Formats: sequence, C-alpha cells, structure tokens
Amino acid sequence: YVMKINEFKKILENKKADFALLYNSDSTRVNPNMFYFSGYSGLGALVVPKKQAPFLVVPDMELERAKKSMIKKVYSMEKRKIFESIYRIIKKNHLKTKNAAIDKNNFTLNSYKHFKKQFKKVKSKDISSDCLKLREIKTEKEIQFLRKSCSYADRILQKAIKNFKSFRTESEASAFLEYETKKNGLETSFSPIVASGSNGSMPHYEPSNVKIKKGFCVIDFGVKYKGYCSDITRTIHIGKTSKKEREIYNLLLSVQENTVNQIKNNKKCSELYNYANKSLGMYKDNFIHGLGHGVGVEIHELPNLTLNSKDRIRNNMVFTIEPGIYFTKRFGIRIEDTVLFKNKPIVLTKTSKDLLII
Repeated sequence: YVMKINEFKKILENKKADFALLYNSDSTRVNPNMFYFSGYSGLGALVVPKKQAPFLVVPDMELERAKKSMIKKVYSMEKRKIFESIYRIIKKNHLKTKNAAIDKNNFTLNSYKHFKKQFKKVKSKDISSDCLKLREIKTEKEIQFLRKSCSYADRILQKAIKNFKSFRTESEASAFLEYETKKNGLETSFSPIVASGSNGSMPHYEPSNVKIKKGFCVIDFGVKYKGYCSDITRTIHIGKTSKKEREIYNLLLSVQENTVNQIKNNKKCSELYNYANKSLGMYKDNFIHGLGHGVGVEIHELPNLTLNSKDRIRNNMVFTIEPGIYFTKRFGIRIEDTVLFKNKPIVLTKTSKDLLII
C-alpha cells in the first residue's frame, strides 16, 4: 500500500498536481481507485496530497468504518456538503490548491459541477488512466488475495457443476452460485452467466427463468475476496454429444491451453490474441470477443488482450485467457482461466477443463 501511494505521489509530481481527489457519492457501488489506495469502500472522498499523508473525508455514519481502513487520518464531513467539507479540510491542512488531479472515470457530471463550484480557481487534470496503469502490476499481497479469490470461485463452481442435474432452470443454477458465494461471506464479481443451448451463442447472456436446454451450457462466474475479483468459465454438455461437438470443444480447449503456454514477458497482448485467433482455423470468425482482460479490484482492468491492444505482458500481471466459439442461435463454447504471470504463466483457476457430460 505505501509503495503504491508513493508511486501515485510521483505521478502527481509529474503532472504538477498539488493533490489528488478520489470521490464516491454512490453507496451501491465502490470507487475502485479510492478502494485501491485506501481499503475503504464507502461514501466520501480520499485526498492524496503531493507531499503530506493522505486523508479521508466521510459522513458521520461512515466514520467508524473509515477508521478501519489503511488511512490513518479521517475527517468527518460535519453535516456540510461534501466538496465544501473537503475544501475546508484542505485549507486547514495548508495544502496548495492550484492544480487538482481527479479520476474522471468515477466522477459524474453532476459531482464535477459541485466540485467546480467549491474549487473555483482550481485547474483539474484527469488521472484515470494513470490509476489503471498503476493497478496493472500487482503487489505480493494483491496476488495472495487473487489466488484466494480464484480458489473460492473454483470450489463454488465445482459444487454447482456437481449439483447441476438438480437445477431445472438457468436462473436456478445462477441463484445457486450467488447463494454459495453469500454463504462464504463473499460477493460475486459480476452476475453469473448460465447460458444453455442456443442461449450460449451470446457471450454476455443473462440467465432467465427458462428450462435448461440440452447441448452445451456456458457457466461464467467469479467472486470477490477482500475486494479482489476472480473470473472462470467452464462449458459443460447436457445430454449426448455428437462427434462434431466433441471435436469443436477439444479444438477450443487445445487453443486455450496452447495460448496460455505462449505467454512470455514483454509479449504484445495483440500477438496472443492473433495466435489464438489463427489457431481456431476455420472457426476464427466464430470468435467474437477479445481474448482476455486484466483482473484486480475490478473485473475488467488492464491489460487488454485484444486485436488492437498496445499492452504487453509484464511480471505480476493477472489476466484472463478466454477464447470462445459461437454459432448464432445454435450454441456457444467458452473456456476461461484467470492467469498470473510471474516469469511464467501460472493458472490460478484449477477446475477441470475436460468436457463434462451430464
């Protein structure tokens, strides 16, 4: 944490910003950057001055929770409007307020209006992409959390697959994944996808109250452990398989595993995408999304493993490898693992990838 704050301060120095302001006005979602630098996920703001220690400004009802975060200094908003409070506390701490760095990805237009009203003469610079870059390389502690997150996801997914025969509908299977996650005191990192039969041809399908169809069934799932996400997809088959279906499945599986083996330090992510795409041969046009994405405090982070990505693989990055083959209105198959790169690729999601026929 201290290391990342210091790196962050260097960015502020380079941008000639006096302080950074990360802000969350919505109690139903977490500002990922604010959480990343403070371990606090509630309402309020994190101020990171270029030279002094960072501090939080939060409503009274959040004070106790904020004091349990990694940030030692916590101020109460004192029933004022948030930006008025922040402004007063910044002045009290004798901070310069000429240039502020804000994270525009997590600032609504409305918040920005209120911010400008209070910080009239302040010039603001956007640091969203800097924060994303900083979060791309994981610390040992983060890797520990991500490993644990993946092992929980594995355990829950395996339990769901074992019980699969007892689920009547897609939404029942999806609810089981959510229930088991809650039972472990965790939350899902996104709404689980259970897409059976022809529904599997839509990569971001939302499970509905329909009977589980025969054929391939794509299950895409992940949990959050201590704020860190996991992501895994397995495709199972309901009922008898044809020779053709087994051939397509085994081709995709060999492409997924061979692509993982292609991962090397400094390799262009676009090259990995091209390798997977080429390896799919006659099915390359049936691969309709990116090869993968970074995973951390958000389910989609850097690096991007897509056709036009400028990102490269580096040590201590965590990302997914998830090729898929889709036939419109017929079926889809996707196999996804969360992978850590540490001198070599280490697959963190361990659930078997052999085709399971139920």
